[in-house]
Amino acid sequence: MMNSRLRDFRRLGWFTLRRVLALFVTVLIGVYLTIIIANMGGKVDELRKIQIRATVSESVRADPAFMEMDSEERNELIQEQVQLQIEQRNLDEPFIWRSFDYLAQAIQLDLGRAEEMHSDSGSRAVYDIIVERLPATLLLFGTANLLVFFVSVYAALYLSRRYGSRLDRAVIGLAPSSAAPAWFYGIFLILLFAFVVPVLPAGGMVAIPPPADPWVYAGSVLEHLVLPVIAMFLSSIFISIYSWRTFFLIHSSEDYVEMARAKGLPSNLIQSRYILRPTLAPIITNFLLMLIGLWSGAIILEQVFNWPGLGTLLFQAIGHRDTPVIIGGVVIFAYLLAVTVFMLDFLYAILDPRVRIEGGEQ
Repeated sequence: MMNSRLRDFRRLGWFTLRRVLALFVTVLIGVYLTIIIANMGGKVDELRKIQIRATVSESVRADPAFMEMDSEERNELIQEQVQLQIEQRNLDEPFIWRSFDYLAQAIQLDLGRAEEMHSDSGSRAVYDIIVERLPATLLLFGTANLLVFFVSVYAALYLSRRYGSRLDRAVIGLAPSSAAPAWFYGIFLILLFAFVVPVLPAGGMVAIPPPADPWVYAGSVLEHLVLPVIAMFLSSIFISIYSWRTFFLIHSSEDYVEMARAKGLPSNLIQSRYILRPTLAPIITNFLLMLIGLWSGAIILEQVFNWPGLGTLLFQAIGHRDTPVIIGGVVIFAYLLAVTVFMLDFLYAILDPRVRIEGGEQ
């Protein structure tokens, strides 16, 4: 018995080690490609050198202490200060070596300092900037995706028992409406509920100036949250219901479900025990991957609603060519994705008894 347990723990350990290494390599490759693309193969660093030279030249020429210097001495001083800043930022090294330095720092979550941007508190640390914006995106997209997920799953279960009904046909007919993105619905919702019938704010996260009372502040945030959540809900709900309804219909034709019906078991019991429970693994997979990818479409929607989240941050970083902020956002996303995939491997084993680890393979 003890040998069997030791063997199981050994298998689990090897499997865990291999999965961690595989996911780590995947994160390395993704982050490194992002570094290469964001730096345009080193061209952005060349632009930084030009910017350093222009900034130093302007500051030296504007300083009264250096006015009496002749042009040759002043140019030597400028060159020394430029060279010093270039060496401090390691811009004198070949880009291939700098890219590996950037990769090592990013993997350690040492995201460095932003080139142009700063947090509301004044910090230029990329980590502080991202952490400041992340809660807003989690609130908006987390709320909308949780609402879409649970409503679509339970609505799909309901429709799978009423295949061919008017409501079922209506959902099928409305499914193509999900081809329109959330920001498209957002524009019409703003026009309707912020201007034609002005009952909700057009954008932002909270009233200006922000209320001092915590309860009034929370109410203002909820009021600003309504329109973007509805926009995301409308853009996803019908195709989600249609997809899950088809998924449940396929599983409802399994032999064990037919056997349960033949035994005369209640319909609700069949839905929960014989259809929903065996499909928990793909449901949880869809749910976790949806949460981890919740900000992937955030840029345009947050711009439409002027929502101060990661989407707006990345849009501003791209506009400013602020490479550290762009790379920092990708690094956070890569780590979240890797942790989610790692968790799914173990959730499968817990939720589905057919999943086993044999010799380090799942």
